[in-house]
This record gives sequence, C-alpha cells and structure tokens, in this order.
Amino acid sequence: MSNEFFNDYINALRKNLHKPLPGDESQRRMAPAVRARLLNHSKPDEKTKISAVLLPIFPNNGDPTLVFIKRQTYDGFHSGQIAFPGGKKDKTDNTLLETALRETWEEVGIVQESVTILGTLTPLFIPVSNHLVLPVVGVVWTKPQFYPSLQEVEYIIEVPICKLVQPDSRTVKTLVLDNEPVSTPYFKWDKEMIWGATAMILAEFTDISPIIPCQNHV
Repeated sequence: MSNEFFNDYINALRKNLHKPLPGDESQRRMAPAVRARLLNHSKPDEKTKISAVLLPIFPNNGDPTLVFIKRQTYDGFHSGQIAFPGGKKDKTDNTLLETALRETWEEVGIVQESVTILGTLTPLFIPVSNHLVLPVVGVVWTKPQFYPSLQEVEYIIEVPICKLVQPDSRTVKTLVLDNEPVSTPYFKWDKEMIWGATAMILAEFTDISPIIPCQNHV
C-alpha cells in the first residue's frame, strides 16, 4: 500500500510540474525583506553564475521525503545554510539537468542513474552571490544510501513532504544580516531553519505539491 501511495503522489506531482507554474508569486512570499532592495542593484549579467539544484524525493516508510543538506561553515554567502544539493554548471555538463545530477552525486552520493527527472521549477536569481539557479525535481524510487561530501556537507536532512505542505510549517524570524535586522520568512523542521533561496524554491514546490497526509510521521 505504501508503494502505491508514493507512486500516486509522484504521478500527481509530475502532472503539476507540467502545468503553468506560480513562479515569482510563490517565491516572493518566502523572500527575506532585503531581497527587493538587493534586486534594485543587482540583475543577471555576463558574470552571473549559472547553477542548478536537485530536489530529490524518495520514499521513507511510505512518506514522500525531500533531501536537504546543511552546508559546512566557510567564508561565503551561504555558509552553514540549509540547501538542496547542487552547484555551478561545469564545462563538462551539457545541460543544467546534468549539473543537478552531477552535483547531487558529488555532495550526497545519490547515483545519477537512480534519479528519474520529473520536471523543473522556475529559475531563481540570487543577488547576493550572483547565481541564477534552476531547480530540478527528481525521484529516487528506493531510499538511497547517502555518502555526504565532508568538504561541503555538514549533515543530510530528510524531511517528509507531508510536513512541509502544512501551513504551520512557515513562519517568520528576524535575522541580523550584515549588521542589519531583516525580517526573514522560513520553513521550520525540527530544529532546522530553511530560509533564503532554498525557502523560495521550496515555496513554489509546496504550492504545486499535492496535499498528502503523513503515513508514518506524526
């Protein structure tokens, strides 16, 4: 029964991914208050880094589950943040789908051939790091064995989608960014705070995701 539930969810999600997407309307609802000001001073240009991330979905005790990573602390804009696996397009990548699959394999060890691509979400420009990111949605039909890259990943986070689509998964907190208090919407899971570009991508995903009950997660 759990396999049937998971398959039905994936089929419904695939259909939704090929309908018109809500795009900026969804993304903007989870954008930090400072984003509008940053966009006034930063637009995609010839120096923009083209990137892709993968939203990997797998069945965990019957529940469709998303994979996130906690980034290592480093000297950069996205240090220590919760993110989807992914990164910058390499010259060896023919497409951004290949980028998403390659980076996911490098960061968390999900074998590229085990992923079925379902579709893509709306590209998102990240002004603070000058990245244009394509979110790619894929499914792994059985729970993968994770091998996180210790250079890039502090740990892996598995979140049931049934929890993320609930209205009370979203809240707001004031963060101090560059010595300035900034109102920041975020998704909460356990003790984790999913905010910034990842929350904006996740907002569009949850807006098009079929609403599902949790099978085995309270």
